[in-house]
Amino acid sequence: MDAAFVLVHSPLVGPLTWAPVAATLRALQRTAVVPSLLGATDGHPPFWPQISARVAGAGLPSGAPLVVVAHSNAGYFVPVIVEALRGTRRVVAGSVIVDGALPARTGPTRVVAPGLLDRLLPRVVDGRLPQWSAWWDEDPGPLFPDPETRRAVEAEQPRLPLTYYDQQVPVPAGWDSGPCGYLRFSEHYEPAAREARDRGWAVAHVPGLHLHQLVDPETVAARLVAMTGRW
Repeated sequence: MDAAFVLVHSPLVGPLTWAPVAATLRALQRTAVVPSLLGATDGHPPFWPQISARVAGAGLPSGAPLVVVAHSNAGYFVPVIVEALRGTRRVVAGSVIVDGALPARTGPTRVVAPGLLDRLLPRVVDGRLPQWSAWWDEDPGPLFPDPETRRAVEAEQPRLPLTYYDQQVPVPAGWDSGPCGYLRFSEHYEPAAREARDRGWAVAHVPGLHLHQLVDPETVAARLVAMTGRW
């Protein structure tokens, strides 16, 4: 039985960032589910229990083994997502982090890169950050294949509470006992890809920018299938 792909978007954006890859996988006769994490940060921290529960309760196919595919900041949550899925008696065939953050090898993981908070604090209004695409000084337009896609993706981006970055995500022992992979797009995540290789993970590179799954979903879907085909 082919594994089903569980495509987890970063909490900083929304499920539309995975929609083209999900459609491409389905056209290849593969099962793909995109859980929505929108609203998962509306309560009080820590938010990881709600995020992992959203994925585990996302109407996943029964019986099929699952491959968890997490983009960007969602990489921090892969250990607790895997643990939550196993808690529902699901078989997790493996995990792939795509152009994203690696969880710590052991112990709790902070969900923010060093130095980023200092840069973001002046942009906080009423305890909330601006939408992700407004964080940067440069125009984010090149991240998107066309203006229509940009408008749609930006429209669903949440304004995360600053308390999102107060949480530390646990790393359950044995979460990575199955196969793990790292798919890099951008140069920014080359160090993370290098560390993934040091951990013994399968590593692949599709050159592009951080939202390359929107720009070339066919190549990204094909690479995910190729990376996980023997899992």
